[in-house]
Amino acid sequence: MLSSTSTQDGGPASLAKSAATLADYRIIRRNGSVVGFEPSKIAIAVTKAFLAVNGGQGAASARVREMVEQLTSNVVSALVRRQPNGGTFHIEDIQDQVELSLMRSGEHDVARAYVLYRAKRMEERAQHAAAAPESAVPQLHVMEDGKSRPLDLAEVRTLIKAACVDLEQHVDAEAILAETVKNLYDGVPVEELHKSAILAARALMEKDPAYSQVTARLLMHTIRKEVFGKEVAQADAPAEYLDYFPKYIKKGIEADLLDPKLAQYDLALLANAIKPERDLQFGYLGLQTLYDRYFLHIRDVRIEMPQAFYMRVAMGLALSEVDREARTIEFYNLLSSFDFMSSTPTLFNSGTLRSQLSSCYLTTVADDLEGIYDAIKENALLAKYAGGLGNDWTPVRSLGAHIKGTNGKSQGVVPFLKVVNDTAVAVNQGGKRKGAVCAYLETWHMDIEEFLDLRKNTGDDRRRTHDMNTANWIPDLFMKRVMEKGQWTLFSPSDTPDLHDKFGKAFEEAYVGYEAKAARGELRLFKTIQANDLWRKMLSMLFETGHPWITFKDPCNIRSPQQHVGVVHSSNLCTEITLNTNASEIAVCNLGSVNLPAHMLDGEIDHVKLQRTIRTAMRMLDNVIDINYYAVKKARDSNLRHRPVGLGIMGFQDCLHMKRTPYASKDAVEFADRSMEAVCYYAYLASTELAEERGRYSSYPGSLWDRGILPQDSLKLLAEERGGYLETDSSETMDWTLVRSRIRDFGMRNSNCVAIAPTATISNIIGVSACIEPTYQNLYVKSNLSGEFTEINAYLVRDLKARGLWDEVMISDLKYFDGTLAKIDRVPQDLREIYATAFEVQPSWIVEAAARRQKWIDQAQSLNIYMAGASGKKLDETYKLAWLRGLKTTYYLRTMGATHTEKSTSKTGALNAVGVDGSGGGNVMTSAPVADDIELDGPACVLRPGDAGFEECEACQ
Repeated sequence: MLSSTSTQDGGPASLAKSAATLADYRIIRRNGSVVGFEPSKIAIAVTKAFLAVNGGQGAASARVREMVEQLTSNVVSALVRRQPNGGTFHIEDIQDQVELSLMRSGEHDVARAYVLYRAKRMEERAQHAAAAPESAVPQLHVMEDGKSRPLDLAEVRTLIKAACVDLEQHVDAEAILAETVKNLYDGVPVEELHKSAILAARALMEKDPAYSQVTARLLMHTIRKEVFGKEVAQADAPAEYLDYFPKYIKKGIEADLLDPKLAQYDLALLANAIKPERDLQFGYLGLQTLYDRYFLHIRDVRIEMPQAFYMRVAMGLALSEVDREARTIEFYNLLSSFDFMSSTPTLFNSGTLRSQLSSCYLTTVADDLEGIYDAIKENALLAKYAGGLGNDWTPVRSLGAHIKGTNGKSQGVVPFLKVVNDTAVAVNQGGKRKGAVCAYLETWHMDIEEFLDLRKNTGDDRRRTHDMNTANWIPDLFMKRVMEKGQWTLFSPSDTPDLHDKFGKAFEEAYVGYEAKAARGELRLFKTIQANDLWRKMLSMLFETGHPWITFKDPCNIRSPQQHVGVVHSSNLCTEITLNTNASEIAVCNLGSVNLPAHMLDGEIDHVKLQRTIRTAMRMLDNVIDINYYAVKKARDSNLRHRPVGLGIMGFQDCLHMKRTPYASKDAVEFADRSMEAVCYYAYLASTELAEERGRYSSYPGSLWDRGILPQDSLKLLAEERGGYLETDSSETMDWTLVRSRIRDFGMRNSNCVAIAPTATISNIIGVSACIEPTYQNLYVKSNLSGEFTEINAYLVRDLKARGLWDEVMISDLKYFDGTLAKIDRVPQDLREIYATAFEVQPSWIVEAAARRQKWIDQAQSLNIYMAGASGKKLDETYKLAWLRGLKTTYYLRTMGATHTEKSTSKTGALNAVGVDGSGGGNVMTSAPVADDIELDGPACVLRPGDAGFEECEACQ
């Protein structure tokens, strides 16, 4: 049971996100009275529901008692997350959560009994009300500025109707009003009145996605009051912005939040360029996320309106421009229109005193104590201001290796990774989000087997890292040995130091040489195993713990434009960055993503608009390099020398919906190819334009660019180095002659230009699907640091409405079947295919689409693999396919719990998965079948939006 001092991070029902306790919550009863919040009454109601089904003896069992306690805890947690700072709940809100929790737990008979009981009681109340004599509705009063005044229902109605403008055909203002009033009580503070309207609209979001916009507009009303210091109607916002904006800049500078250089702008000109009407384009999740985590505040009072926020970011990015105001307005229009969105660190810090705008940092850890702790210190400094970290640990000698300085033996990599893990937890980016780091280790390292176990929940906890991420950095030679069922030898890097810096044929030659030395007895510390045994354990641990991720060393290096000046030793936190690192350089990358659906015209890419957007976006990303605050000198030196950026995309699934194309189709693979070709074409072209204006990056001579080898050309290099084992498409549809000639004439401004990051948070802000992800579910409740949000597929709702299929029954079916259409018989087959969810899409389709994109990309992509009914054979085939198709990296493996497959499997047996976590967060651990040639000796790890870990790559957002 939840106590008033429990914490949200520690369990499913807690209050850690705020200082509120249960004493700060109250319940509105149906007669309008307000009483204290008593979770024990929820437990009683749940117990009665079990009694109705199981009888007295069944309900008294230990299992049921435990279930009642867990369900009660879940209900309290869900309610508290909605209002983390205290507030009121209506009694029916609580009953709704009880019903939902019973359904999520699989107690469908008990849930049915509870629903029938509620319906019966509702009918009895209606009959009683009809028989009772009419009486005057009691007048409610509102408290504002310490004074009481009668509730003006007309005023509330006007507020709600204003939020529904242009959405009337989809939403019902009177329904929102009725729900708002239901949750009021006499003497309610005016803030509670506005909150009640927001919650009322939010409760209807599952009925139509348009309610999300209504909810956001009601929230915007409260934001305007907080920021402007008075109630301001949206119609009056333009005039208010003109007066407010210069004052906001001054206030931010005086509070040591904003860079004093912002005062040097023509603030009146910028204020006139602001478009207040763009405040209305947000969905609720997007606006609430900005309010909670992005807007600047002074002692928890926000000082930023949304358009001021985007203008501030644009000003920060234009500080070094010659015509600062013109460029600021250009950048502002791109951001505020949602055509392009900078990454989270840029949005957090642009224009502030500490403008750490970069997303990703990659480091190589030296093989000595000083170097190891320098790396850990660098992690802390870089993470402090919202950077995501990738650490290359391969140089560190293995367990048992000789230490010359002490004449002792090394403890290996693992004990130091425990320190890295705890540092990431301790440095939590100013409380905005958790620090995040990923450790990489090459497959030939002697500590690789223990490295695979780092995320296990069993074993010596001193040799476990429960909070950090891990990734395998796999050379092609290992994959060849797996394919050919050969042996594999593990070494200590202290005995084989050159393997770390070699790749392709050079690595293979050196590695085989060391194997020969070991066979001759010239090396003391080595271990020979079957390559397939190690591969089996890699996949088994990936299945059981979600780590280490599978990433491939050789494609990252052989296709790297910068192979002439270094080696890519790891990727980053989210596996999309592939940049060189060494003892003197920490690789840095600045990210931002194009909103691809905003660049569709009649179902096809709008090339004119896309080129215009990318030209400006690349300029913004290039500016970050010079403006950025660097906590570590090695990062600054590296970034200024090579000037890499990572332009990505988001909303790929939205585009497929616009085209009415299933994700699992050849047409989707073709669109992945053509859309990425266009993005990369214009990105590389834009970099040549910047080079013409500003000069090429300093390490350009000798690069693949300089040699006339574009990313698509580098596939030939990979084929030559591998000597086979590469099956890729080489088609192109655009005329690349112009790009090639401009590179030849002007060079490149940036060593690297394109990388597809996860975009988990910035996709939420603008309301599109994350990066290249398939739809998770068509209807689900998303939980994050800002609370719980109903997410519904607007494209699906549109199509079901057009066919007369969108009704309460459809909503109920979608809830029951976990957001999938697979077993809802009345939905036509064409819609089932178009709106198939991630676990229904065979993972081979995800890999094939990614392979087509990878052809064009000079870095990599954050590629999650979704798999239902995971088996050893399926894992083996999927990750071998990823390697054969030339992918550089993969990201999370998201598998599906077997306990939910039966309920959701269609008549053809075709659901690739659906997963529900009733625990309120974290991983759902469930069993899975053992299959064919690779045994899976652990449970599947199910992660979904809102779970712990799902968005921990936000550092790249």
